Amino acid sequence: MIASEGRSVQLACRVLGVSASGYYGWRGRAPSVRSVRQAWLTDLIREIHVESFEVYDAPRVHAELTLGRGIVVGHNTVGLLMRRNGIKGLPHRRRPRPKHDTPTAVDLVDRDFTRTSPNRLWVTDITEHPTREGKVYCAVVLDVHSRRVVGWSIDSSQTAALATNALGMAISNRSPLSDTVIHSDHGVQFTSWTFTKRTKESGLLPSMGSIGDCFDTQSRIVGEEHRPGA
Repeated sequence: MIASEGRSVQLACRVLGVSASGYYGWRGRAPSVRSVRQAWLTDLIREIHVESFEVYDAPRVHAELTLGRGIVVGHNTVGLLMRRNGIKGLPHRRRPRPKHDTPTAVDLVDRDFTRTSPNRLWVTDITEHPTREGKVYCAVVLDVHSRRVVGWSIDSSQTAALATNALGMAISNRSPLSDTVIHSDHGVQFTSWTFTKRTKESGLLPSMGSIGDCFDTQSRIVGEEHRPGA
């Protein structure tokens, strides 16, 4: 670069503290295997970047190189080469997870899970269980007085029908009172039209804990020794 700008090589070498013979020796040497590979990778990175309409950042360029083209290269190398050559993509923004702004049903329990008689308060939730055939989901309805499962349902997917079937079994087994409370979280299965309709048609009082509270329904269901029965 110094010589191409018309500057004195000898003067530049004295300022930098290197020998002129070393400089000319470096110019005459063939490029190293590493520099050749980096130049090749840089060309591929530019190609991928252009094909993505200059949207891809380092992680997505790395994914295209390794998964799309089968090239073994590290994350850090791709990022370094992109920074060196001024190749930038658009920042990747995660989509915010949808959540309820307001409760679907009021909290009639307020974490008081004790009752002195049956069929006063039921709680319901869905748990996941691995099996040899794959994952299965179990929805249960538990009477907090006896701490027994009064309704349950098992399926390969956690749908509204799974939760509604468990509730239907509980209703058939117990014939609940007109003011029996059914308490759940804000999962889509429990806020669904199907589950809500079954709840109201049976005269149950729907209740839901505070949004995003992990110490609510599951704390009464997960880990308990449930005993199906009336």
